[in-house]
Amino acid sequence: MKLYGYFRSSAAYRVRIALNLKGLAYTQAPVNLVKGEQRSGANLARHAQGLVPVLETDEGAQLTQSLAICEYLDERHPDPALLPANATGRARVRALAHVVACEIHPLNNLKVLKYLVGELGVDDDAKLAWYRHWISEGFDALEAMLTAENGTGAFCHGDTPTLADICLVPQVFNAERFECDLSTYPTIRRIAERCNDLEAFQKAAPGEQPDAG
Repeated sequence: MKLYGYFRSSAAYRVRIALNLKGLAYTQAPVNLVKGEQRSGANLARHAQGLVPVLETDEGAQLTQSLAICEYLDERHPDPALLPANATGRARVRALAHVVACEIHPLNNLKVLKYLVGELGVDDDAKLAWYRHWISEGFDALEAMLTAENGTGAFCHGDTPTLADICLVPQVFNAERFECDLSTYPTIRRIAERCNDLEAFQKAAPGEQPDAG
């Protein structure tokens, strides 16, 4: 398999974690988002939105959208599972994952931040305030869910990593990169630290990628 991505892309980071948890071999093809390579003809042919990641499967399919790719990997390679065996557990894991992937990340990804600065003329302080606001709003809810709900264990759900952890860790990485105050999120920090003790998460970290330079 070949993964088209960028070392600091949260979405590509998720897929790297999933591939590593499954113990699957893959090569990487960097797409430099800062240089605009995502808008090249080659990348647009792979991904009509001009985004990353794209996973090229062994069958030659080109899959997009990180959560869809993770669920594909779980269906094709079910052990270890990224989703619980029961329907209620699967719904909870997906809900936790979607707080990050559908509520926080879309407001804070690179193209949004570039639009704020380039098109709307927002200065760096205002951009940072925007970023931190949406982290705070999303993490407030996520911390409450993880603290109050019985399903939380060593990880977001139970005692093995799931799709929720796959989404959480890249978002924590980016929050730390933007120097967000995470002191009020002890459960989020505990789970992220537990994940980062695992080799699958360590190998997926941005600084470990070939394009980290």
